[in-house]
Order: sequence, then structure tokens, then C-alpha cells
Amino acid sequence: MDELPSVPADKNADASPADAVRADAGSATKSRDEVPFEVGLNAEVRRRITDGDTAQAIGSGDVPVLGTPQLLALAEAATVAATARRLPSGMTTVGACVHVEHLAPTGVGRTVAAQATLAAVEGRRLIFEVSVTDGPVVVARGHIDRVLVDRQAFVASAADPR
Repeated sequence: MDELPSVPADKNADASPADAVRADAGSATKSRDEVPFEVGLNAEVRRRITDGDTAQAIGSGDVPVLGTPQLLALAEAATVAATARRLPSGMTTVGACVHVEHLAPTGVGRTVAAQATLAAVEGRRLIFEVSVTDGPVVVARGHIDRVLVDRQAFVASAADPR
């Protein structure tokens, strides 16, 4: 596939990286607007919970159970895994929006599974339904949006002075 045109740094000097992504998306040619992902694409990532994954260890609480930041990272890893084999050369996806309800505690030693299913494609925005389970128990559920971007242009936008 053709590379996306990069956004000149001076054009977005006062813009945030998210603005640069939106501006880059708007300048893409029609052929690049076709996203190589289909609704229903899915992946699962499993993790055995360790002491280092707990709210106590990561500072998000004072209980020895799976911390919400670790749970979110696992859910995001499932979205990344779902798209990994279909990414066009030079492209990546970046997190844009997360709405996840953490519904039940998970103790150290348990294994959780994060599932991500692509529910919708809106231009370059990929909307995933996610869930995290501990056996039959739904530990978390919600949605995560990712945006398809040119990797090099996106990384460059992070280095721009703000």
C-alpha cells in the first residue's frame, strides 16, 4: 500500500498529537481511507496475575488484586493483537478512547483472558468491544477505540514542541 502523506510540522505547530492524527487522516488519499480490517476481527490475550499486577504494587489502590491499569493494558493488548497481522507497512494503531467497567476483583495466581472484537470501523477509527474474564466471571467489559496512523509521522508529532 502507498505510504500516507505526512503532515508538515509547521502546519500543526500548535496542535496536539491527536490533532496531528486527525489532520493526517483528513489529508489521506481515498485509496488509503480503505482500512484493511473487517468487523468481527478478534483476538484473545491471557495473563496469570502476579503480585506485580496488583493495585497495591502499581499504586492504583491498596488491595492485593488485579489493578485497573493492568486490566486496561491487557484489554488494549488484545486490541493490538487483533490488528497486528493486518497492519499495512509503516502503519500502526494508537489508543484513542477507553471506556471499561472493572466489575469484579481478581486475585494473585488467577489467569484472566482479555478478548477484543472489532465492532465497527469508522474511517480510520477501529471500535473494539472488549471483555476480561476469570473463568466464567466477567471481570471487565467495555470498548476501546484505536486509530490507524502512519507510525513515523505519529512518532515525529510526539517530538514536536508544544
